[in-house]
Amino acid sequence: MKTALPTIIRRRLFVQATRSPERVLLTRVLLLIVLVLAVLAIFWADRDGLKDHVDGHVSFGDVAYFTAVTITTVGYGDIVPVSQRARLVDTVLVTPLRLVIWLVFLGTAYELVLQRWMEARRMMRIQNTLSGHLVVCGFGHSGRSSAQEAVARGTPAAQIMVLDKDAKVLEQAAALGYIGLLGDATREQDLLDAGVPRAQAVLICLGRDDATVLTVLTVRQLAPSVRVICSVAEEENIKLVRQAGANAIVAPSIVGGYLMADSVRSSHVADYISDLMCSDGRVRLVERIALPEEVGKAIRDISPGLVVRILRGNSRIGFWEGPEAVVRTGDTLLEIEHS
Repeated sequence: MKTALPTIIRRRLFVQATRSPERVLLTRVLLLIVLVLAVLAIFWADRDGLKDHVDGHVSFGDVAYFTAVTITTVGYGDIVPVSQRARLVDTVLVTPLRLVIWLVFLGTAYELVLQRWMEARRMMRIQNTLSGHLVVCGFGHSGRSSAQEAVARGTPAAQIMVLDKDAKVLEQAAALGYIGLLGDATREQDLLDAGVPRAQAVLICLGRDDATVLTVLTVRQLAPSVRVICSVAEEENIKLVRQAGANAIVAPSIVGGYLMADSVRSSHVADYISDLMCSDGRVRLVERIALPEEVGKAIRDISPGLVVRILRGNSRIGFWEGPEAVVRTGDTLLEIEHS
């Protein structure tokens, strides 16, 4: 039994609770106390209608005892209601209260015993309704920051699925409004449970490059067209992750090293780059398709934003490249705009 019980009550799905478990438990305990006291008060007020077959005297202890055996439906028969009024009170007032008390107990048992079944139903409902969402694999510092920034940029928190192997981390994610799923991002079934084939993008922030490569390969097998963004620790693994099928790769330690080295001779470059990247900055860098009215114009003639680069096929064209820096149909523009 000691090994079976954790399996029975093991959670996989973590969602934001409307009330904390402590508050729910406290509410139920207080409700039970109030109901028991109500039954006790009713019997005490109508104690003249009760008869004690043992000594013929009904004391407060006898009333408390009769309350207990009545609520638990034991009914030894040593104390019984004998008057018409006492029996009517027991039928009209006490019986409904007794049923409510049992419903509270049964409701608690229902949640514990049938938790896995209920969770499976919730999982099915989420999988049927969740589409175009973000899947964040790993909720460490990078995963948490990615989810937070996605919300700041307009993605609803309930549209972010966090997949992690740490239940405590998932409880924190659920408290922030995300959907938490206990599982391994390298496992195909767990990625399917997270709805990867219907996702808008998958953000892989596992902290281990070997697990990242395996996850990218698995995601690509399940959803060839989904956008995959990876966080990579070692520079030498960037090429391997790209070959596995990642659309975008970010190496936080390398980018951080660049900014730190640049800050040796500059005081404001790192701050401006941070301003560009954060949703709450004064400016932001956006990627968009060139508009029809912009075709034929030089980069410098496009307003109100500041276009800094044209992406044309595999070419990257800067604003200084003369005739090449003219917008064509189908070009992608990188533009700095006021946020």
